[in-house]
Order: sequence, then C-alpha cells, then structure tokens
Amino acid sequence: MKFKLSALVYGVLAGLSLVTSAAVHADDSLSNVLAKKSIALGIPTDYPPYGFMGPDFKPQGVDVATAQLIADKLGVKAELVPVSTPNRIPYLQSRKIDLIVSALGKNEERQKVIDFTVAYAPFYQAVFGPKSISVKNFDDLGGKTLAVTRGTIQDDELQKVAPATLKIQRFEDDNATIAAFVSQQTQFVAVGAAVAAVAVQKNPRLQAEYKLLIKDSPNFIGVRKGETALLNKVNEILRQAKADGTLEGYAQRWLGRGLGKLPD
Repeated sequence: MKFKLSALVYGVLAGLSLVTSAAVHADDSLSNVLAKKSIALGIPTDYPPYGFMGPDFKPQGVDVATAQLIADKLGVKAELVPVSTPNRIPYLQSRKIDLIVSALGKNEERQKVIDFTVAYAPFYQAVFGPKSISVKNFDDLGGKTLAVTRGTIQDDELQKVAPATLKIQRFEDDNATIAAFVSQQTQFVAVGAAVAAVAVQKNPRLQAEYKLLIKDSPNFIGVRKGETALLNKVNEILRQAKADGTLEGYAQRWLGRGLGKLPD
C-alpha cells in the first residue's frame, strides 16, 4: 500500500511537472523574439494604403508603419514578410511569421485558431461601383456582378445580406479583386473604403463611388494561440502608441482620417 501511494504521488508530481513545463513552453514567445533579436512580421504589399511597395521599392503604409513600430519598441530587427489574405494565418500557425500585421479583421472563426491584440487602425468595408448605377440598399445589387476577395470578412458578411441574384466573383487576393473591378470585369467591388479610395483616385475614368457600408471592422494584429507574453507586450506598445498620438498620425497620413473609436 505504501509503495502504491508513493507511486501515485510520484505520478501526480510528474504530471504537474509536465503541465508546468508545457505552460512555460507555451509562453516563451516574447523571450524567443528578444533572444533572436528579430521579429518576423506578416505585412501586405499589394493593398494600399495599408501595405504597398513605394517608389523606392520598399514596403510602406499604415500596416508597415505599425509593424516597424512594434519591432522598434521591442528593440529588435523587423523582418517584413509579404503575406496574402489566404496564407497569412497559415504562415502564423506554421511559424513562418511571429505576428500578422495585415489588415486583419476579427471574427468568431478566426478567434478559434489565433489570438488578437487590441485594434490599431480603422477599416470600413463597403461596396463601390459606378455613379451611373443607383444603389440604395443591398437588394439593388440583384442581377449585378461584384468582385470580392475569398475568405475575407466582407465576403462572409456579403453572404448574409446580398440578394441571391447578385453574381459574386471571388478572387484569391486583394490585388486581383481590385484589378477585376478596375478592368470592368465586374460592376462592383466589396473592399476596404481606404483601399477603394486609392483605386478610384488612380482610375478616374471609372467614375466610381461609395455605395453601401458592409461592416465597420477595425484592424487587429494576429498572434499564435497561447503566446500570451508576446500578446501582452504588443498590446502595451499599441496602447501607448494610441495614447501618445502615434497611431492617430499613421491613420491621418495613410488613411486620410482619424482612428475614431477603436475597441480596446
């Protein structure tokens, strides 16, 4: 009986040791970044004004500036890794990147597989189309054609409100979505308002305008599940940047509008 009890106690202690070891391992994200003195940040490079290649062939935009800010505040090198809408979460899960800083909205499905920081920038998803076509509500889109990026929040939301006769053409990345609209492959496009504004400005012949708001869905930074230390540190950086006006400056410069009321 004494032997059995000792064995039982040993088993319990061993189990606790394994749990403790797993907990420590699960929360070593921040120390790993600091130890390697660099952080891999997934950014967009084809999605102005959030992320795009500048005249000097270097990435710029509100997401790029925010990513660089995080690296600077951590005191490490920023490894900027271009990502697309379909691959950004797989890149995070497979450890090709440490954080997603790429116009990432938060929804229930994504929350099942990754964690999110506090919001850092506004993102208004809307439908844009030619001034010559009157659209007052989603039913008016019936029989029309519309481009959207597959798997985005605007894609998900459209399926809830769009009429069955709307012909939705889905593309694998935002660049292809915008290109389809600009080339008039579709009559309408569902995309971020700031992104559409850039496309409309570059292509005045389209005579395009804002039509309908799909959702006000601000941008968050994506973090791997369980990486609490890194999540908390990034939140600390973002909250300070919001308080001292840094994020407001990014929004004004790149988006042409203020932060508004971002969720914290």
